[in-house]
Amino acid sequence: MKDITRLTSATLGRANSRRAVNTGVERGSTVLFENAEMLYNDDVRPTYGTDGLSTQDELRRLLIDLEGACDSFILPSGLAALTVPIFAFLQAGDEILVVNSCYAPVRRFVETQLKRYGVVARYYEARLTPAEVLALATPSTKMIYVESPGSLTFDMQDIPGIAALARARGILTLCDNTYGSGVLFKPLAHGVDLSMQALTKYVGGHSDVLIGSISVADKNLAATLYKTIKAFGFFTSADESYLATRGLRTLHLRLKQSGDSALKIARWLEGRPEVLRVVHPGLASHPDHDMFARDFSGSNGLFMVLFKGAKDGNNERQSQAFLNRLKLFGLGFSWGGFESLAVNCEPQVRGRPKLSDEPDPYLAGSSIRFYVGLEDAEDLIADIEQALKVFA
Repeated sequence: MKDITRLTSATLGRANSRRAVNTGVERGSTVLFENAEMLYNDDVRPTYGTDGLSTQDELRRLLIDLEGACDSFILPSGLAALTVPIFAFLQAGDEILVVNSCYAPVRRFVETQLKRYGVVARYYEARLTPAEVLALATPSTKMIYVESPGSLTFDMQDIPGIAALARARGILTLCDNTYGSGVLFKPLAHGVDLSMQALTKYVGGHSDVLIGSISVADKNLAATLYKTIKAFGFFTSADESYLATRGLRTLHLRLKQSGDSALKIARWLEGRPEVLRVVHPGLASHPDHDMFARDFSGSNGLFMVLFKGAKDGNNERQSQAFLNRLKLFGLGFSWGGFESLAVNCEPQVRGRPKLSDEPDPYLAGSSIRFYVGLEDAEDLIADIEQALKVFA
């Protein structure tokens, strides 16, 4: 069966002749045992609520299926799902290579917490070839962090190529696959060791839950992750787990609607005179479109637009003026919910370390990241069109 069928009908195979369609919410901290011999038996799980009860188990089961994993773990946020595996597999003296287009909070974590523990981080440009990325590795390099498409810039990486060369040298790969959501891209099937998602986004789907996941295809990696999660006490409640499980039932439908509408809007924007460049990997105009089409089964609702620069040179102020005219697009971070969103990118793009003397093309004009939700695409186009008057 296809992913969408398995996720939708996952409740039908459960026992009992009379039952609710949805997974129940089992809340609890204390777990009771049948006898004293079971209390300290490591084969008995769970022993306490931090391990998660039946609600968490159902979500993990579905994620294992979706990701093609041997095990999946859920954490209190997407960021936690990124930081935990880094803590789990790196120690003082190790090095991590991080793509320069990474999610901004990852950079914050790397620059603050990792440095405190003696782990060195070095950045590389997203469009380097796998051989060029691995040429940067040293004997101390133990992990490569990949994210494709890149946050805000939507640069593509050759993840299968990087994963293959890294594995040959005993270097772990950690992939932020929130864009692919376990549907559009399958990191583990492409040789990645650790596949992470912010389930807050498309899996949750309703902007009302904070939760993340990390999936692996290797039992030894799973054991190390479990020990680290237990040591940190990263517990995810039954309520959050229920909401994410509910979201999985409609994930494919929402993802397709959002992605189709975003492509329609992106193509319309490509023809506008106010636009310098539309950055969407699903468009033939994207420099990495062939790689995207090779690895991904489709696109989601995210893309970036670089508008022509402001006459007074203040591109950020021009971006803010555009955002303030929007009526249907909310102004807010995150994405993957039912509602469309927009943010300007200048502050985050400026915060990236400069790896070359070349001018940053994303600062050539006013940069806006759009997330297209489930509203009608024509209505969203009309909203953007009326806001474009600020570029006159």
